[in-house]
Amino acid sequence: MTTTTREEAGPIDPVSTDLTRILRTLKLGGLKDTLPERLALARTRKMGHAAFLELLLSDEVTRRESRSATLRARTAGLDPAMRWETWTEPDDLRYDRGLASDLTSLAFTEAGHNVLILGPVGVGKTHLAHALGHAAIRRRLSVVASRADKLFTRLRAARLDNTLAAEMRRLARVDLLILDDFALRSLDAIETNDFYELVVERHHKASTIVTSNREPAEWLTMTSDALLAQSAIDRLTSAAHTLIIEGPSYRQRDRPTRRADLDSESEDHDAH
Repeated sequence: MTTTTREEAGPIDPVSTDLTRILRTLKLGGLKDTLPERLALARTRKMGHAAFLELLLSDEVTRRESRSATLRARTAGLDPAMRWETWTEPDDLRYDRGLASDLTSLAFTEAGHNVLILGPVGVGKTHLAHALGHAAIRRRLSVVASRADKLFTRLRAARLDNTLAAEMRRLARVDLLILDDFALRSLDAIETNDFYELVVERHHKASTIVTSNREPAEWLTMTSDALLAQSAIDRLTSAAHTLIIEGPSYRQRDRPTRRADLDSESEDHDAH
């Protein structure tokens, strides 16, 4: 039987204290955790120095991009749990899966088109909108995600400290704006005006995702100025992809079950 000596396998290279200090000085501390594994891989593949260096730097680029995406997603207001990889759906949820797949390409952002995600409560509209936001973040697009009522409250507060113009410019420039739960409640005169200004400033320049429990035709009845609202809604919907989701609320599937109900189900099962 042939045995492999330590010399033949190559020495094990622990990450020394001095090397750790150097990596931290160069802001490459993340390499410390994967360096032993990469050294072993380099020996197995008999990699040259340049190839090994490229491998290490590629690891660092990947780490930094992941860290940057996480920070930008948090700043954007995106829910970290609402990604495509965490999207699960019951069999009785009905929507155009082809359109949903097309939206993941983010081609609509390049064309300056909008996306309307419509449906009853609890079917995952917010999850899909935030998942598109995370995809945009990974493409290095700027994103702002907010519940509609909170965004209008922020704009109202901006009026009080004379920063409304600056806030409007910021929202007008963002590559992807996500307005969640739009028209869940009525918009007053100020909110209707802000909605109009926001849509006009972004029209054909940047993309907006709107989630709502109501159809666009119903939005008019939820505003205080039908003329302004109609002008804004016409612009918003004229170049929009509409994804309608139908089905029962997934939240109801997770509601607690009383012990009495469980016992009753057990008795019914035994009887059969």
